[in-house]
Amino acid sequence: MSFIRTVIRPLAGSLALVAALAGTAWAGTPQEQLNALSAQAGRSPNPAQGQQFFNAKHGREWSCASCHNAQPTGEGKHANTGKTISALAPAFNPERFTDPAKSEKWFRRNCNDVLARECTAAEKADMLAWLISLKR
Repeated sequence: MSFIRTVIRPLAGSLALVAALAGTAWAGTPQEQLNALSAQAGRSPNPAQGQQFFNAKHGREWSCASCHNAQPTGEGKHANTGKTISALAPAFNPERFTDPAKSEKWFRRNCNDVLARECTAAEKADMLAWLISLKR
């Protein structure tokens, strides 16, 4: 019990503080994450720009759609490994965009693959707004 009091609880508080200082919202729904990204971007998201961004190659070999499909409502396949990727749109996969840390991890990795840099908050907000707009 003392280990939890002396190590785990302070560590959890520190992680929450680091996330807050970094501007990462600890939101649990796609809409809450979209709201946080929109606030970081300082503007309302544009779903049409998100769709265009998602399907563009940005001067590199891959686009987001290379693995997630142009309509990310069904399974995709990693362009390099062939590994199956579950639907990206939240209406088709309720687990998507429910863990902010996981969302940031995959945005960071995938944006680096597609853009050779991290996506901006505005780019993420636009894409997420488009993904949320896709309904069954």
